[in-house]
This record gives sequence, structure tokens and C-alpha cells, in this order.
Amino acid sequence: MAADEPLVLGIETSCDETGVGIVRGTTLLADAVASSVDTHARYGGVVPEIASRAHLEAMVPTIERALKEAGISARDLDGIAVTSGPGLAGALLVGVSAAKAYAYALNKPLYGVNHLASHICVDQLEHGPLPEPTMALLVSGGHSSLLLAPDITSDVRPLGATIDDAAGEAFDKIARVLNLGFPGGPVIDRLAKEGDPKAIAFPRGLTGPRDAPYDFSFSGLKTSVARWIEAKRAAGEEVPVRDVAASFQEAVVDVLTRKAVRACKDEGVDHLMIGGGVAANSRLRALAQERCERAGIRLRVPRPGLCTDNGAMVAALGAEMVARNRRPSDLELSADSSLPVTEPHVPGRHPEHSHDHVHEISKDNLYS
Repeated sequence: MAADEPLVLGIETSCDETGVGIVRGTTLLADAVASSVDTHARYGGVVPEIASRAHLEAMVPTIERALKEAGISARDLDGIAVTSGPGLAGALLVGVSAAKAYAYALNKPLYGVNHLASHICVDQLEHGPLPEPTMALLVSGGHSSLLLAPDITSDVRPLGATIDDAAGEAFDKIARVLNLGFPGGPVIDRLAKEGDPKAIAFPRGLTGPRDAPYDFSFSGLKTSVARWIEAKRAAGEEVPVRDVAASFQEAVVDVLTRKAVRACKDEGVDHLMIGGGVAANSRLRALAQERCERAGIRLRVPRPGLCTDNGAMVAALGAEMVARNRRPSDLELSADSSLPVTEPHVPGRHPEHSHDHVHEISKDNLYS
């Protein structure tokens, strides 16, 4: 870690977790998270209004905790990064408003960054600089995407995405049918380890010869599993929860890894990065490692704590923006709940507000 590498604070509030991370270059200094998941669990899913209120209450304490953990003052920062989209509009607005307030008060450059691109960039904190191009499989409650990123700060290309339910959403819905609570991913992963993944032949969506090679569909799988469970209950039979969990999980990770490896081969990329909350799934990690080794592909997966939503991933992308001299965002930055992945960050509309200009102003004020 060099002292001249950019020191950036990142704020993530796209869903139900208030994440604040601080990085210097590609070194993680602090990763503070305040989660409202227990509150949402009572409703079986995330309630946007509750998430927004939780972000408001947690924002300042979480930022202060991250600064203390990193052992720095806010005035030491070289920039503020924040998730400006995609995500829940109200939740995003809380984070964006906070980031703008801190950037203005501290006279630091502001970077509104893309949530999905941040999930890719976080791997730099564990495995070093990303190869260029990077092939990334992102799997979470809201997204299942295959992305090719020649430059994570300016050039991210979607190869395929879910056409209906995302993988994480399917996990939550099947967990609800099985009365396992929310969120569904961790409990299904745990139960699946005690079940037989070959017990039930659930369908693999969009894997036919005429189907889109890189797109995903889990709606049909979800329906198939739900009907299988309903049929068992209607017949008065006990539902083998562990076998259902294992068979369902296997159907999901089989499709995800199969398509990801195919994309690497087709694009001539010798590595695969997996990110997003579902990347914490133990079976996905194991099957991806097995198939990548067989295909001669190097697998990069961050540790589980960096796969779920966090501020460290936002700070990592922000630091990369500073290092590559990308133009910062204006203070007019707003939240964009449908920000496309092709826009890794939201540059300012005023070219004269270049990174060097704003950065030097902040340094002059800080050290004069």
C-alpha cells in the first residue's frame, strides 16, 4: 500500500444494508455495515420505505465507525464514492444525499458509481488488479448477469442477463414456499449440504440449442419446484426439505456456471470473476471451481463478506476512478434506480470540473 494511492470512502445503500467502506488504492482499510434485514424478515422481503428509514438512521454512525476503523479523518480522503444506481430509488437517494453532503462539506470530488460494476471491482481488494478484459458473473437478489469489462471504469458490456427472476430472488421465493424464512439463500445453502442434489430432476432454464446462450431464466424453475412441493402436500406426504433444497440449488448453479464457462471460452478470456450476494453460496463456488479447472480458466471469487452489498466495493471502484483520472460527478448527481451497467459511473456534465481541478482544490484547502 503506497501513501500516494487514492484514499476513498464509499457509500452503498441500494437495498437494505447501509455499507461504508474505505480503501487506499486496492487495500481495504474499513468495511462497516449496518443491516436492516432482521426487520424485513418479518415481512418476507425488503420493504423499500423501511429500508430508506433505516439508512437515514444508520448513515452517520456507520460513516463514523468506518473512519475510526481506518484510523483516518474525513479530511484525509481524496474522494467520496456512492452507489447512484441501480437499486431501490428511496434507498439510493439517502446514500446519494449523504455523499453529496460530505463531498460538499469537505470539498472533495464526488463519484456516483454503478452498483453492478462495484460488485466486479471489489475483487481487487482481495486478488489484486482486475485482468483486462474481465469476465464477470454477477448473481444476486436482483441481478443475474454475464458481463465483459475491458475497463471497469468506462467499458462494461452485457453479454447476458436474467429475463425474469434473478437467482437470488428464486432462492428467496423457494425458501418462502418451504417456510424457511427470509433471506432464503443462506438457509437453502445450509440445508442442501444434507440433501441429495440428484433426488429431483428440476428443469434447467434456457439451456436448449436455440436458447440465448448467455441469458438466464429461473421463473420456470421456481414454478416447477413450487408445484412439486404443493403436489406432495396435497397428497398428504412429507416434503423432503433437504432434498428439495439440494436439487433446486443444483439446478440454479448448474446453469450459472455452465453459461459462465461457455462465455469465457467463446470470448477467449482465461479467467472468471463471480460476484454478488449469491456468490457466497458454497455449492456455486465449488462447482465453478471444478468447471473452471477443467476448462483451464482461473476463478476469482471474493470472500463471502465482500460478495454481499457493502461499501468497500463502492470505495474500490471510486479509487479506481480517481487513479484513472475519470471526471467526477456534479453535485447535481441524483439516484437512478435503473442505471444501466454500461455506465460504470455518472460523470459530471461540466468538463471544466475535471478530477485534477477538484482534487487540487481540496488538497490546497487541506494543507494550506
